Amino acid sequence: MDSIQQTQLEIPLVMGQPLEQLPDDLFIPPNALELCLETFSGPMDLLLYLIKKENIDLLELNVADIINQYVEYIELMDALKFELAAEYLVMAATLAEIKSRMLLPKPENEEDELDPRTELIKRLQEYQRFKTAAEQMAILPRVDRDYFVASAGLPKFEEKQSSLDLDANDLRDIFQEIIIRPDLKTSHQIAFEELSTQDRISLILKILSKRNIIGFYKTLQKKEGKQGVAVALLASLELAKDGLVELIQNEENEIYIKSISRSSS
Repeated sequence: MDSIQQTQLEIPLVMGQPLEQLPDDLFIPPNALELCLETFSGPMDLLLYLIKKENIDLLELNVADIINQYVEYIELMDALKFELAAEYLVMAATLAEIKSRMLLPKPENEEDELDPRTELIKRLQEYQRFKTAAEQMAILPRVDRDYFVASAGLPKFEEKQSSLDLDANDLRDIFQEIIIRPDLKTSHQIAFEELSTQDRISLILKILSKRNIIGFYKTLQKKEGKQGVAVALLASLELAKDGLVELIQNEENEIYIKSISRSSS
């Protein structure tokens, strides 16, 4: 039932009535139907197509078979009123020349003559390499065709300016604070008494030249204060590091300086 309905739908309608039989006086122009052939980018492309169609190795190319198919294609294009480029005709002439040279007997004195197909095979191999590379490049992903670069603008930020919430009393207090601030432009000079660690080392060695051991307090001067204690301690540690003295601390946390050189002598 479905096949009958489908057949009825395929019957054309003329003025609303199904046309079940073609009229006897129907005239169909000879050029009403045209065959669209596969397009080629040139004669080399057409040759490669014919060679691949016959599954022929390039190095074993039979020019006689290829030229027949090539000429048939050109004649078909000419019959269908396709505009033929001059390079197609040049290639046809080249193939005809190669075919004629291969049919001629080979002279005995020209054993080293090159195969007339050599130049054509080289051109076909080179064209095939470039065509394969172009096809591989064509399938690569492209910008604005296969993928698109995303772009987005930054959002607009509104700078919020906070207002100062001050009243008359706050301004009065701030102004009063500025008035009572000390004048930072005034300056005074503080003189520091510089104490030399090297001078203190000389003093300690001078005292130890008379005594074998002295108390750390003997190296201090009351007027020097804390700075004098720091300088004396640094001088003692420097002498101990050089191996000239030994620092001893008793149970009452009193520090003594003992001369090592005198004790060893």
